[in-house]
Amino acid sequence: MKYNGIITKPKFEVTDKEVLSLVYTPGVGAACKKIEEDTEKTFDLTNRENSVAVISSNYRKSLERAIFLKSALEIDAYPFEISDDANAENLKFVVENIEPNFCAFDLSLISDLAKKVNFEIEVPVLIEPVSDLKSFFLAVSKNQIGLKIENLSGDLNQKALELRELSGGVIETQLNEEEHVKPVAILSDGSAVLGFGEIGEYAAIPVMEGKAVLFKELGNVDAISLCVKTKESNDIIKIAQLLKNSFSGINLEDIKAPKCFEIEDELKKTMPIPIFHDDQHGTAIVVLAGLLNALSLTDKKIEDVKIVFSGAGAAATAVSKLILNTGVKNIIHTDIDGVLYSGRRNNTKALEELAQLTNPKQVQGTLNDVIKGADVFIGLSAANILTSDMIKHMADKPIVFALANPVPEIMPDEAKDAGAYVVATGRSDYPNQLNNSLAFPGLFKGILESSATQITDEMKLECAFAIASCVKDEELNPNYIIPDALDSAVVDAVSQSVSKR
Repeated sequence: MKYNGIITKPKFEVTDKEVLSLVYTPGVGAACKKIEEDTEKTFDLTNRENSVAVISSNYRKSLERAIFLKSALEIDAYPFEISDDANAENLKFVVENIEPNFCAFDLSLISDLAKKVNFEIEVPVLIEPVSDLKSFFLAVSKNQIGLKIENLSGDLNQKALELRELSGGVIETQLNEEEHVKPVAILSDGSAVLGFGEIGEYAAIPVMEGKAVLFKELGNVDAISLCVKTKESNDIIKIAQLLKNSFSGINLEDIKAPKCFEIEDELKKTMPIPIFHDDQHGTAIVVLAGLLNALSLTDKKIEDVKIVFSGAGAAATAVSKLILNTGVKNIIHTDIDGVLYSGRRNNTKALEELAQLTNPKQVQGTLNDVIKGADVFIGLSAANILTSDMIKHMADKPIVFALANPVPEIMPDEAKDAGAYVVATGRSDYPNQLNNSLAFPGLFKGILESSATQITDEMKLECAFAIASCVKDEELNPNYIIPDALDSAVVDAVSQSVSKR
């Protein structure tokens, strides 16, 4: 049997919301926190212990080597091509920065170049042939075939940890007879992970692995985790550029503002593949889809509503900008310094730009001040920011999107008790989960099928409309404004909406 490629393979089939909550959010947070305390836990709680990076100046040769390692030794080997003009300094830079994802590196295909480098890393680097590859790499596959979710014990977080401890993460690779398609890189520096903030590149890996599962399970798109040590925008850009021929696209993830804007803008200008910052644009697409249906329930026109945000970071900025394209006139953002307005002291360049697009009356004050009379609250900030009293002072039939993860700005039951008409969160264990997985699998599927190299605002709007339309009129109600994250019809609708652009 001749193998021509490698695909990613989830270790668990995501069949329902319980599995989704264990593989991704909110359960993934438990693994993140454990690794934040001890980075060596990446070998226990992710697939790092069996992941080897194969790097050469020719992608096809790297792929052939990776296929050999998988077929002969059951090692999950990932092929990379470093730019053919890369020197020893660049090779050292790339290897040392992507080390957190791998238990070893195979540089035997570029041994002459690799011999010139003194790598300052803690995992093995193969440069010349050895008699026992398996022992050299120290690779161990922990996949537990037949592990049943129902046999896990404890609460959600305990189950999520046990799942990863037994199986070594949630993603692996599989040999494939069909022609190889390069994976999407899920690129992160761990500076803005879920609601935890800057917990680091090692602690971010469980999220990226979970994301790779959703890419594959929902969109049949292969994706790999690529968490990097550097926190500098220019360095992250450089890594992507040096490895650009290794990927079919790049999904930027959990990179804090404002550097996420700088990275995305520069990569879109210089890379020949689609670049997408999911925390920004995936969130924007799904929030707009939910908002369209929620407003339909309240018989309010989008151009007439007052929308108040808690948060003015990357996600909130992208949501705001996309919503403005639909005709909304009155959006107000708040952050840790209060209401955002033009000329506010300590505004960054990004905040000043957002301030000039929003808050038309340039009001000042706090969230408590501007929430009065608001039709919609959108939280992309931190836990427990919104109070019951604030909701009671909103307009008739208030819409509350409390999207901080894993703990929202207000818990859904509390929001409902305070009079919220529609409540949505980012969690899979409550109704109306505004999950980015409704957007990015279908979006990338459509992008790759159409061979597009750019993702436009028009595509994002089409995606939002497609997702909203998946909820039929007779199904629409306050507890069902957005389709289920596991609804396969959503991926098809989104991918088709992108392909036609």
